[in-house]
Amino acid sequence: EVQLVESGGGLVQAGGSLRLSCTVSGFSFDDYAIGWFRQAPGKEREGVSCIGSRGASTHVADSVKGRFTISSDNAKNTVYLQMNSLKPEDTAVYYCAADSRWPMRDTPLIDYWGQGTQVTVSS
Repeated sequence: EVQLVESGGGLVQAGGSLRLSCTVSGFSFDDYAIGWFRQAPGKEREGVSCIGSRGASTHVADSVKGRFTISSDNAKNTVYLQMNSLKPEDTAVYYCAADSRWPMRDTPLIDYWGQGTQVTVSS
């Protein structure tokens, strides 16, 4: 059974930090790109950051560049998203996703999704 389990979300004040984790199982971690996406109320789901299989490449959205960092621990089948200098506009449900393609495909075509974790940044 394929599973992507996110953790680490919560409530934080503006300027604070959170680290999200995505632990995967049920497929070969080394063969998939893993990405973080977010969806705020009333808005479309957008890509935040992604990392290629075996951590070969990364991509970060302009809106979070310099504040968010993606990394992976292949031994733990886990991808992390370190979020610093958080802003109220970062408030959203953050989803982890896995795709067999690189660059990752548009959201409707991505292979697997987690259930999401809520991040709320207060002003």
